[in-house]
Amino acid sequence: MIDVQTALSSAFSAAIAAALGNDYAGTDPVVRSSADASRGDWQANFAMSLAKRIGKPPRAVAEAVMAELKLGDMVQSVEIAGPGFVNIRLSDAFLSRSLGAIAADPRKGVPEATRKDMVAVDYSAPNVAKEMHVGHIRSTIIGDAISRVLAFQGHTVLRRNHLGDWGTQFGQLIEHMVDEGLDSVGEHAIGDLNELYRASKVKFDADPGFAERARKRVVALQSGDAETLRLWRALIAESKRHFAKIYKQLGVLLDEGDYYGESFYNDMLGPTAEELASSGVAVMSDGALCLFPEGFKGREGEPVPLIVKKSDGGYGYDTTDLAAIRHRIRDLGCTRMVYVTDSRQKQHFDMIFAGARMAGWLKDGIVAEHTPFGAILGEDGKPFKTRAGDTVRLTDLIDEALKRAFDIVSEKSPQLPEVERRSIAQAIGIGALKYADLSNDRIKDYVFSWERMLAFDGNTAPYLQNAYVRIKGIFRKATDAGVTPAQGPIALGAPEERALAVEILRFTDAVDQVSRSLEPHRLCTYLYGLASLFHGFYEKCPVMSATDPELKRQRLALCGVVADTLALGLSLLGIEVMDQM
Repeated sequence: MIDVQTALSSAFSAAIAAALGNDYAGTDPVVRSSADASRGDWQANFAMSLAKRIGKPPRAVAEAVMAELKLGDMVQSVEIAGPGFVNIRLSDAFLSRSLGAIAADPRKGVPEATRKDMVAVDYSAPNVAKEMHVGHIRSTIIGDAISRVLAFQGHTVLRRNHLGDWGTQFGQLIEHMVDEGLDSVGEHAIGDLNELYRASKVKFDADPGFAERARKRVVALQSGDAETLRLWRALIAESKRHFAKIYKQLGVLLDEGDYYGESFYNDMLGPTAEELASSGVAVMSDGALCLFPEGFKGREGEPVPLIVKKSDGGYGYDTTDLAAIRHRIRDLGCTRMVYVTDSRQKQHFDMIFAGARMAGWLKDGIVAEHTPFGAILGEDGKPFKTRAGDTVRLTDLIDEALKRAFDIVSEKSPQLPEVERRSIAQAIGIGALKYADLSNDRIKDYVFSWERMLAFDGNTAPYLQNAYVRIKGIFRKATDAGVTPAQGPIALGAPEERALAVEILRFTDAVDQVSRSLEPHRLCTYLYGLASLFHGFYEKCPVMSATDPELKRQRLALCGVVADTLALGLSLLGIEVMDQM
């Protein structure tokens, strides 16, 4: 099976070297899928940049390269447009053969990566003893989609849920529990722990005596006091039960084995600081051990430090994140690390990566990437809150999504048994929540709208799920009529059939774009385009009502490839499909 973009890129690269000499071997021909189908299926945009290097007009460069181009019967035409853009139209014979091969391929033509990385994806990261809220949903959903895509490509993915489970807040919380006579977490749900946390913070701010005892409790925790550790572990266990419920409802691939909280790195903090100090990378400043990565300045132009060890001998977030990246590279052998956090942490991670390069941990062949995302806004354009102005609890958001989806399903299909309607509502409601987030460019803020995300038209999960359901309905009719899809090459007669075929062959490129850019909205955009083309095909090209039996079988096969591609693409986003809705 041919990966179209790879095949075209290889052919153009070889032609560039043949036309211009070996000095130009390996030149990226910039092959991309065409945004305008009337001009071709793919486009190669190498001529402009090469023209500047060799001092010839772009069109002359394009003509020289085309004279050496060898693509066989893969293409129908290759034409130069404008100053030197090369438009490529694939042949119908090639499209037909490729579709037949994709129909039989469970990966729908997507090859595994040629270079396999060990990838740590750091995402979700809620705090222990606090309820997850709407602010956690973007990291959780985006990180899950990225992990799925990278794993599908054959990379080894290490999911890392960096829980906030260590630090001074646990001193005050545990001391407050002792004051209240709570010798265990017992029957306290996460909501109760949330209130205990708030009460402990109020007491800490108002009562100096309590604040001093809380600080001593932190020392007891860090030194391994048995009673303090027992209460701390109980808090973590209850919090994990809450997290597990949320993750199960959302259908994200995080479980107990993926929890690596701040406490996990506690024993690594001292050795990390010692290594940085002994190598001279970290230096003393105002009593603290600091790293000063180049290029980071404060408002007054002063260098901004990463504080490796505080003047009181303690450690903070900077040290934990330095220890984590050191561990991931040295002990786990990671060659790629992805940190999915909100955009406000950009400078922090830029400095962590710069510090890791100073230390010699992050070197050539190893990549660390901050994957930032914007905020969720209400329809008033302000940060998304409840009507009372409180932070939206994630469990409430999920429950509301399921309720609204169930009402929609019950209205559309009241004849279905309730258990079936609830199962469909689960897929629609959770899918709508996820897709509304993933379909937006992650770096941008987006406006949360129930009406928009649950709509059955436009770029939404229900629209894509409905395209899949429509195809499943066609297949049920085909089964009842004893009609089976054609095997082997799939014939393409109508323009709508050809447009679908070209789009299906772009699936590989869409998946690859997500793995390179870590931008799931690129896959969403692709799937929306595929579903839109299918709906156009459905309106213009009869399937089961086609009079020619062979045409019926050919179109049924084409429908099957579309359905499989939609299902696979949505699964990479963590979204389910169903046979009816």
